[in-house]
Amino acid sequence: MTSVVIPAYNAEATIGHCLRALATQTHPPDEVIVVDDGSTDGTAAVAREAGADQVLTLPHQGRSAARNVGIEAARGDIILFTDADCEPSPDWTEQISRPLRDPEIAAAKGVYRTRQRELVARFVQMEYEGKYLRMSRQDRIDFVDTYSAAYRRDILLANGGFDPQVEVDEDQELSFRLARKGYQMVFAPDAIVYHHHVTSAGRYWRRKFEIGYWKAILLNWHPERTIRDSHTPQMLKLQIALLGLLGILVVPALVWTLGRWLVLATVALFILTTVPFLLRVARRDVVIAIVSPFLLVVRALALGTGLVAGFLHTSRHTTAHQPSIGGLGRILKRAIDIVVSIVGLILTAPLLPVLAIAIKLDSPGPVFFIQERIGENGRPFQMIGMRTMADGKEDTRVGCLLRRTTLDRVPQLWNVLKGEMSLVGPRPEKAYTVHTYSDWHRQRLAVKPGITGPMQVSGRGDLNLDERVQLELAYIHNYSIWKDLVILARTVVAVLSGRGAY
Repeated sequence: MTSVVIPAYNAEATIGHCLRALATQTHPPDEVIVVDDGSTDGTAAVAREAGADQVLTLPHQGRSAARNVGIEAARGDIILFTDADCEPSPDWTEQISRPLRDPEIAAAKGVYRTRQRELVARFVQMEYEGKYLRMSRQDRIDFVDTYSAAYRRDILLANGGFDPQVEVDEDQELSFRLARKGYQMVFAPDAIVYHHHVTSAGRYWRRKFEIGYWKAILLNWHPERTIRDSHTPQMLKLQIALLGLLGILVVPALVWTLGRWLVLATVALFILTTVPFLLRVARRDVVIAIVSPFLLVVRALALGTGLVAGFLHTSRHTTAHQPSIGGLGRILKRAIDIVVSIVGLILTAPLLPVLAIAIKLDSPGPVFFIQERIGENGRPFQMIGMRTMADGKEDTRVGCLLRRTTLDRVPQLWNVLKGEMSLVGPRPEKAYTVHTYSDWHRQRLAVKPGITGPMQVSGRGDLNLDERVQLELAYIHNYSIWKDLVILARTVVAVLSGRGAY
């Protein structure tokens, strides 16, 4: 059963069009719920007249609260979201629901289209098209916009729904929380809703400034998304950084010759970063390609100033959701991983051929053991190790030695260098084990699994799943570089004493 939830605030001019589009779907939803978020116009009356199954009213609290009320009231196990100013295409409910036929998919994201001809609106659509192209290349995403979205209701309820204190990009914040737990979200490019984008440069600036401000808050809560997320182009981050650098260089350039050259170089680099966007747009709309440089500058400036303002006010915004490892901790942890894995691979390179020969002489079969494990945010990866068993049944003589000395894990340094694992972290689990997780177990997927970790050095091999997850969550929620160093030291002691670290 599917329920469509639409938050609406002073939307009497658009909600009727939205509901009439839903009434003519090729696969009609089982119910349509409009949540009137304290409108001062006739939104609720228009919604009832246009055929909404439920029209719920509440004092004005924002889109997050309105959506949460709709989730609670919904009878469907699949919740579809769109906005009051959107008109779903005739097959929207079918297309946005289709990915969730796979029980492993937690949410799906559709797309915007527009029929507008204003320049700014056409530019905004081209922006979205670039982001959709980026998402279409990914088998899973971490950003689901609620203008065209489908979620499993039980997952929304288990995670507290949308955070009411987030005024902008609340759907992004929820997406990051779900991705942190390894829930799989996908892109549904055929799930189309038509939208009226902003039409003036001033409104575009204000919208981007708000996005930048709240993005800074979200990055403080979700530092793992600072480097990359599935929605934000990396080139956009570079453009923001270049304009920030340009602002720093302007004053010195007035009195410093080298400063003038640096300004020119920065401007040139910014122009170069716009070329891929301009070429793509020129193939579709030459006029927009001509005005795009100006709007790209507006975009970078608005987002950049919004980010600065947001970072200055992060202390005003706190989250009840337990964060994972903080930004600085992640940077230091990754730096240590890179340095140690490189040094370790170099030092053990002469040893690997000897181990390979010993394994082959001890029993037939491949030298390396490769198995799919589940990594950070639920992403599968191929974990590498030295084979220790004969025919997958029991350790060979060489295998026993490898396990006791932990030499069978040396190839995992390659997984660490690639960023799939860390030196220290939760135990890398098999996919079938993760499939048995409840929602709270999934919190351990917030960080990369480790070659060693709190479970391996606990000295207790009899821990059940709940106990192991509690131990690993204590490590994540109370993380420090010092704790990593202690675990590494305990691992070395265990290996030197011949006990291994399993």
